[in-house]
Amino acid sequence: MKKLTVRELVLCALFIALITAGTFVRIPMGGDVFTLQFLFTLLAGLVLGSQLGALAVGAYVLLGLMGVPVFASGGGPGYLLEPTFGYLLGFVLQAYACGKLSRRLQTPRLVSLLGVNLIGMVIVYLIGINWFYLVSNYVLEAPVAAWTVLLYSGILQAPPDILLCVASAGLALRLHHAGIWLEQENIPQERTARA
Repeated sequence: MKKLTVRELVLCALFIALITAGTFVRIPMGGDVFTLQFLFTLLAGLVLGSQLGALAVGAYVLLGLMGVPVFASGGGPGYLLEPTFGYLLGFVLQAYACGKLSRRLQTPRLVSLLGVNLIGMVIVYLIGINWFYLVSNYVLEAPVAAWTVLLYSGILQAPPDILLCVASAGLALRLHHAGIWLEQENIPQERTARA
């Protein structure tokens, strides 16, 4: 990766702060509580691009593993054994994928960015649900049925997460129009210079 500019460093730091803040914004919905963490990891990928998006989200995860209490239940290396840690890993890959896919769009539109976000959501769910099941059953020896994990960690979580995908697509589109997107992959230099 190239040396980061001051602007890139500032935006990465801003997204680390936003993801951290989003972790502690709790929104009660039905019998569950949701946070804005997912919204900001999606935005990190869309706004910063694949490499910087994954770098910002990865730095957030690393800070938590080093003991800084940025996760919902604190932090520290023991978090690796938490059933929900897979979602944090998924956020890093999701940011990379969303950044990569969004840069392949000729002209970003709300529907296309929503599609990118939904792919990112699937990535997070695949890693998060599988990690939850494996850690619960084989590490913590707290048996849980696959269907139960799929229901509570996937199906019931999906509606609010889809709303966050829509919100992220709308915000990212506004930021794109404002010229705040970084890492313009696959865009010829002449076109970037005219934009």
